Amino acid sequence: MNDESLPRKSLQPEIKELIEQLTLINTSLQSVRSAALPTATYKRAFHTLETVKKLDKEITALEDENRNLIAVSQIGQIINSSLELDVVLQIVMDTIIRLTNAERGFLMLRNENNELKTKIARNFEQETLDQSEFLISNTIIKRVVEENQAILTTNAQEDPRFNEQNSIIAYNLRSILCVPLHVKNEIIGVIYADNRIRSGLFTQKDLELLTVFANHAAVAIDNAQLFASVKQTLAEVTELKNLMDNIFSSITSGVLTTDIEEKILLCNRSAESILGLDAKTIIGKTIHQAFPPFPSSFQDELRNVIKKNKTIIGLEISPSIPPRGLVDLRLSLAPLKNMENDTQGVAIVLDDLTEKKQLEAQSRLFEKMVSPAVIQQLNPNELELGGRRTELTAMFADIRGFTSFSESLAPEKLVTVLNHYLSEAAEAILEEEGTIDKFMGDAVMAWFNAPIPQFDHSLRAIKAALAIQKSIRRLHDIYEAEFRLSFGIGIHSGEAVLGLVGNEKRLEYTAIGDSINTTKRIQENSKAGQILISTQVYEKVKNDVIVKLNDVIIAKGKKHPIEVFEVLGLKD
Repeated sequence: MNDESLPRKSLQPEIKELIEQLTLINTSLQSVRSAALPTATYKRAFHTLETVKKLDKEITALEDENRNLIAVSQIGQIINSSLELDVVLQIVMDTIIRLTNAERGFLMLRNENNELKTKIARNFEQETLDQSEFLISNTIIKRVVEENQAILTTNAQEDPRFNEQNSIIAYNLRSILCVPLHVKNEIIGVIYADNRIRSGLFTQKDLELLTVFANHAAVAIDNAQLFASVKQTLAEVTELKNLMDNIFSSITSGVLTTDIEEKILLCNRSAESILGLDAKTIIGKTIHQAFPPFPSSFQDELRNVIKKNKTIIGLEISPSIPPRGLVDLRLSLAPLKNMENDTQGVAIVLDDLTEKKQLEAQSRLFEKMVSPAVIQQLNPNELELGGRRTELTAMFADIRGFTSFSESLAPEKLVTVLNHYLSEAAEAILEEEGTIDKFMGDAVMAWFNAPIPQFDHSLRAIKAALAIQKSIRRLHDIYEAEFRLSFGIGIHSGEAVLGLVGNEKRLEYTAIGDSINTTKRIQENSKAGQILISTQVYEKVKNDVIVKLNDVIIAKGKKHPIEVFEVLGLKD
């Protein structure tokens, strides 16, 4: 951890204390004006007090600006840390609401019919708003889109720009911020924040902050669309490749033959297609006349075939062929001989690898975005919703007391602290080859034994939980007392359905089932620093772990109490 990640000490408490002392001194001097003290002394004391008060205001403004700059920086990091756009924008929207003290925040995007639809709606309590609460000023939103200008109003009820708008009066709208979202000079949506209680809440700096956020959000949306496009292209190229494989299995590759002077004698249909040429226009021409500039390696190998009677297999070149552009070819060159075994020319066999190379490049890109273990379980040709039933050991780890902790902490510091704790949890899970399903605010969900089977999956989950405890203790050594948080962890084994849920626009690889719900209930009843496991888990690991019987859990939604054990450590 570097010093920048720790909370910066504010100068304001010291300034406030100094103001109080100077005020007391001034009051004392004014009440007891001694003739022994010159008038200049009284003036100097008063001037010093006023100077410190002015300094206090300047420091307050600078610290507010610094917090906003840090928040903007962290917003960018959050958005670009994931392609799960909805989750990222939810976190960032909550941050914006806290920074601006907005009551509500809305992110709206154009749909396929060019209509603005709400993508995310959140309130100051970090809750998703119900459809019935979408009472906002469409007039302001429409003006922002049409004029491509952000709007700030400190009291919409009295703003002459909107004094004839019934919705503003009816909905009791007051402080409003609204900025456009741009992607490639096109407005794709807006961000709208308001407060129906307080007037004069937002400032020009709030508008600037929200504008910067809108720029980050627009980039994130564009990246998510790119990811969806890559995924679609991957499926399309895979389908095309399979089709081409079937075709090539029934016909020959592209074939060219030349005489000893490198003049083309024969060009089949496949070669025409690969090279983008008409056989009638190239027959009789030399290779150099008929084709675009090929790499010098091809020219050298062609001469070696003719002069040295040498066969070349698997020569790969990447020429630019109009109108196709850059293509990837694999060539095999062999001498053509007559009855006397004299070389009469060259046979050139061409295989077009362009689609294969593109598919491989896109596959490599996809592996950077999704866990390779998950990719291996997915066949792009059979990608569909649904899953398979399998035995899993699930784990939920939740930071205890985080809600109350977050209330007293600046948003930018809150995100930094949260990331440190969740990062430690994630590292511990991955070290035991677990699969992280998702992060849910201040909690992480993971499971073991899928997609890769693990005979000791329950023990792995417990080792990961103990590793989390150990790593949290390390964090406590470097954090001040007020930042020392702990996880409550629940572990349970049982059957769950593992697979893809969602729709064709957005898919999620996850596990669902009663065993997952039971794990969550166990975690909810664990205390800070406590690891609770179910009887099912205990039966699998009782020879390896030290436990003590815990009070049974009366879990919401469960007919029977859940017997659990607290893990104390591993046996030697």
